[in-house]
Amino acid sequence: MIGGVTLSMLRTFEAAARHGSFRGAADELGLSPSAISHSVRQLEDALRVRLFERTGRRVHPTLEGLALLARLTSAFAEIREGLEDVGQRGATLLRLHSAPSFAALWLVPRLKEFTTRHPGIELRLAADTHYARFAPDDFDIDIVYGPIRTEAVVSIPLGEEVVTPLCAPELAERLRNPEDLAHLPLIQSDQKQVRWDDWQHANGLTAPLRRPLRFDRSFLALSAAAGGLGVALDSLRLAEADLAAGRLVAPFAGSPANIRYTGHHLVLPRARPMRSPVRAFVTWILGALGLPEA
Repeated sequence: MIGGVTLSMLRTFEAAARHGSFRGAADELGLSPSAISHSVRQLEDALRVRLFERTGRRVHPTLEGLALLARLTSAFAEIREGLEDVGQRGATLLRLHSAPSFAALWLVPRLKEFTTRHPGIELRLAADTHYARFAPDDFDIDIVYGPIRTEAVVSIPLGEEVVTPLCAPELAERLRNPEDLAHLPLIQSDQKQVRWDDWQHANGLTAPLRRPLRFDRSFLALSAAAGGLGVALDSLRLAEADLAAGRLVAPFAGSPANIRYTGHHLVLPRARPMRSPVRAFVTWILGALGLPEA
């Protein structure tokens, strides 16, 4: 502590100034907006200057705030580089977070290609449905399913996905047209943005459909479908391995009434410089998906 000023106060001020909001700083640091506001007020009291002009939910650094931000940006960059050098993390460590089904069904089966191409990168992967925190000691990249609800990030769409009914080969023999789905048990993936009601409407189906099986993840729904429990409605991208192995069949894959949407996004913190492992992964995954480099 120097003159009543703590490192924690400086860190919250720097994050708030960089995001232009207490909410953005709170999301990054894992605190509440009120905690950020209280910390900034403590810093202003200790320095006896106003550091922000407040306009609604936005905050703008004053001249004194801009001067302090310039010094802190440089200082925190030096600290970060020092820690990375000591821990040998700067050139090698990639901290990746992903939606669970995308990680299990698409990403992990292809990671050997990435690690073979970049043998010097140390990869750490975590997968859950929470949004990644981009604080310095957390994650570098997040692969998000669904809408982006985090501020101050760059979001790169990971291309269009086709959603269609998927089932084991023995059930596919009973599906000559979409109306035949009324005679089979359907599997609902609760986390999916595209649901059976959407596909039913797109295909003009009016007969009630039986949906006795529900799972909260696509990889569980697809596993159940491959086991012959029913028909799942899911992405051809996520089902690629099962389709290639013959465990699943897409009886209506060529239908123009299949639903196309962009479900996954690559998310990076806007204010953080892109380190070489991050750039390597972004280039690789976009290439693997056949997308132009952003």
